[in-house]
Amino acid sequence: MKSLVYHGNGCTVYDSNGKIVYRIDNYNIKRSKQVHLMDSNGKILFSIRNRKVPVFGHWDGYKWSYDGVTSKEIPWFQVKKIHNVLRGYNVNYYNVILGCNSEASCYNIIILATKSIKIVDQLGGLVAEVKQKQASSGVLFGDDVLTLVVEPHVDQSLVMALVTVCGLIHHRI
Repeated sequence: MKSLVYHGNGCTVYDSNGKIVYRIDNYNIKRSKQVHLMDSNGKILFSIRNRKVPVFGHWDGYKWSYDGVTSKEIPWFQVKKIHNVLRGYNVNYYNVILGCNSEASCYNIIILATKSIKIVDQLGGLVAEVKQKQASSGVLFGDDVLTLVVEPHVDQSLVMALVTVCGLIHHRI
């Protein structure tokens, strides 16, 4: 969860070989209402915006499309908190709607009190999981060093955008 920019707020995602895959930087603006998920070359993949409206705020994700000359944002997903008083107190549930114009939930994000995050499909099948990184000897790394496991055939950039929303919800980015 460390930024590549000196005194910046953001995070850098490395693959298992230590190469940079994604990065997010707020350029010293913590709790920004908009962030960009970029690839290792700085090309924007997703813009994520906080849409705070009284009581029922949500996060909108826009995928960037490039045609060689111009770029544009395409509405791609929306993340809303599921308000249910019967749910556990140590767990937060969020609904992910792909296509923004649909009311159909495609994924659910479950943020556990143990600081782990699970992204599941409509049937409850695990799509991705984030948890604190652990050394092979069993020693846990710091709170800001995480491991992300994504199931095969899942859009990794979309999963990373959803994980970014979780970081923004908890003011870690």
